[in-house]
Amino acid sequence: MSQVTASVAAETSAQASGTGEAFNVSDLIMHHITNSHEIEIPFTHYAIPLPRIHLGGFDFSITKHVVMMWIACAVLFGLAWLAARRASDPVPTGWRNGFEMIIKYLRDEIVRKTIGHDGDKYLSYLLTCFFFIWTCNLLGLIPSMSTPTSNIGVTAALAGLAFIMIQFAGIRQYGLVKHLKHIVPGGLPLWLYPIMIPVEILGVLTKPFALCIRLFANMTAGHVVIIGLISLIFILKSVWVAAFSVPFTLFIFVLELLVCFIQAFIFTTLVSTFIGMSVRPAH
Repeated sequence: MSQVTASVAAETSAQASGTGEAFNVSDLIMHHITNSHEIEIPFTHYAIPLPRIHLGGFDFSITKHVVMMWIACAVLFGLAWLAARRASDPVPTGWRNGFEMIIKYLRDEIVRKTIGHDGDKYLSYLLTCFFFIWTCNLLGLIPSMSTPTSNIGVTAALAGLAFIMIQFAGIRQYGLVKHLKHIVPGGLPLWLYPIMIPVEILGVLTKPFALCIRLFANMTAGHVVIIGLISLIFILKSVWVAAFSVPFTLFIFVLELLVCFIQAFIFTTLVSTFIGMSVRPAH
């Protein structure tokens, strides 16, 4: 939040001195929520450029969101390594106790209840989804960092992997032919099949689309609101506006901490539910 305030102040100062362009909130918001090929150094006007790589007509450039995902992976690997070092302790303490509580709740109350006892086969994937998304969401609340899950390309990739896992679970349980038969409910009159087959196929494709858009929209909206509230101080050019905007910004910021967890939890719960529907279509 402090980084956003500094950026807005810098643009406003440039406008006042006549050396900058007119202050534009939409440009500022897009700058902070979109991907880029550089990483800003906190509390400075400098940025570290990232390499651009093009091979065979494809863009493999390293962007800010790619670096954020690498950081999220490094954090998770570090926590897993620390937890593994004390795996022999009979009673977990500290942060390990909190993580074990979350893992057990997801396993017992979400995975096993939506998929069944075979849900343990998919537990590693679902836990990875939850902790990766949660970590990526939290990174966006740190100054000069960014939220990879506010990039629709990232959420589309996560939803695509979920779609593959859902279909894999059904094929693994019943085989390819029987799994495809389960797409359309049985016992329907023959004349309904030309209508139901396209509808059910559309429903199958809608699930990953909903996962993608829900995560992207929720993680983008919070940042837009925070930047918009801070920008009110400079748009209206009144310090008295800060008495309103700063408390509301702090409230939204704290609320975003909860949203980061909730969105990771909802994504994991929905994927687990969809896998359960694939392996137990009668339910």
